[in-house]
Amino acid sequence: MNGLKSCMLSICAVVLILGGLPFNSFAQPTIRVLLVDTKNARIPQKDEKVEQIGTAKGEVILSGVKYYGDLQVWKGEKGIYVISEIALEDYVKGVVAAEVGGSWEIEALKAQAVASRTYALYQRLIAVTSNMRYHLTSNVMHQAYKPGNISPNIVKAVEETKGQVLMYGGSPIVAFYHSTSVGMTEDPVDVFGKTFPYLKSVETNCKLSPYYLWVKRIPAAGIEKALDVPGLKDIVIDSYTASNRVRVFKLITETGEVEVSGYDFRKNMGWDELPSTMITDITKDGDIYIFDGKGYGHGVGMCQWSALEMAKDGKSYKDILSTFYPGAAIEVYEDR
Repeated sequence: MNGLKSCMLSICAVVLILGGLPFNSFAQPTIRVLLVDTKNARIPQKDEKVEQIGTAKGEVILSGVKYYGDLQVWKGEKGIYVISEIALEDYVKGVVAAEVGGSWEIEALKAQAVASRTYALYQRLIAVTSNMRYHLTSNVMHQAYKPGNISPNIVKAVEETKGQVLMYGGSPIVAFYHSTSVGMTEDPVDVFGKTFPYLKSVETNCKLSPYYLWVKRIPAAGIEKALDVPGLKDIVIDSYTASNRVRVFKLITETGEVEVSGYDFRKNMGWDELPSTMITDITKDGDIYIFDGKGYGHGVGMCQWSALEMAKDGKSYKDILSTFYPGAAIEVYEDR
């Protein structure tokens, strides 16, 4: 470990843009992963001064998760930052394990493998174009990644779809996906402000999901702090998107009204604190706001629990992918 083992046993790892990474050709592309703490990810500012303190080929433990690969360790003004470079297919196995687990139907695992591989390569291209040192983070800022305990089913799903990606116009698509979409997926324009020819709102069925219905109780003080809205008196839903997710919340305060988009409201509250913006009712119990809702995630692209139900119904991974990414073609990716 080049003397670095002791300093890497428990770190909140982040990394920053440090310059261009040559886009070399590999028989199998490699992915450079920014290792971040699951709940307290810290991404330093671009102007933060850092220095490389070493490289290592081996393992590092972060928040109880063991990562491996070719590691670069950097020391910055606010902490230690680590990136791990690994082969694409090994990375995909770790993503599928973290995102859905090995107990799912094999066709759903294959669909997840292709979507995760596509998303990784799309981000890799963006990172190279932007002269970034890393391609993706190891948490849900991009897609979850945990390389340990890879089940035989996941290995099988990844190996049987090796190199397969979703392409449109000669390039990998931005293969967004999410956990649970109740009724319909979301139009990306209502989340990201952009349209994509291969991402359309489609009907879903995911009654197996533990997030099909949920209730969250959130103290008013927590909402005030997260959204910087002191004197909160009430929260009302101002408008919905076509898929019945909240487009705009209206916050009634002691000094007036504040409009907040559904996406920003959920982002500021925390992805886990408010599982989705498909809110069916908001009530109050004293200083506690009670949110009744459905689903989990932003709602764009493939719904993972719907993919599982489709696989149980005998649909192939190609059927699943064509449903959620209409117009995209499955091709074997060639690094270039």
